[in-house]
Amino acid sequence: MTVMDEMDSRLRAAFAPQRLEIVNESAKHAGHSGDDGTGETHFRITLRAETLAPLTRVARHRAVNAALGDLTRRVHSIALDVG
Repeated sequence: MTVMDEMDSRLRAAFAPQRLEIVNESAKHAGHSGDDGTGETHFRITLRAETLAPLTRVARHRAVNAALGDLTRRVHSIALDVG
């Protein structure tokens, strides 16, 4: 399973989102810091879920990071747009 597939699975299980978009932006960062050659180092996540809506921005980000668990240590960058 790819890192992106694992992210998708974990976020769907944790939040049952109305919208979830995960974009692998690793190709844009080839040769830059954090690029380990795997092609799975930089991601952009857009997530909309009713359970996250009442939380503060910081709390939403913490909830997403908790749901992703060890995946956050396996990639260099995750840009979040969470609401």
